[in-house]
Amino acid sequence: MTDGEEGAPADGEPDPADPLAAAGVDPVVSEAVADAAEESFPDDDAVRSFLREIATDVRGESSESKQLSAILYRVSDLYDPDEQTSPEEIYLNVRHIMRIKAQGGIER
Repeated sequence: MTDGEEGAPADGEPDPADPLAAAGVDPVVSEAVADAAEESFPDDDAVRSFLREIATDVRGESSESKQLSAILYRVSDLYDPDEQTSPEEIYLNVRHIMRIKAQGGIER
């Protein structure tokens, strides 16, 4: 039973099934980090290509390797002039994916 906050039991302790809580990650983004997230990333073909090459290399049959590959590819979008994303958007997307994974899938 929760107290209204997603992933937090009524006693205020973090939900042990929440991967962010288990990792000790504070979901509150500090002002300095938020300011840095607003900065633009320079178009960099070399960095983008390098990240996408690694994403291709680590992609395998396991769901974990596919997720890691997707995250790396998404990070490479920061350096792509045709993509509109931010580190915060990537973080929130990854957090959402990890929560779905912890629940055992989107259908639950």
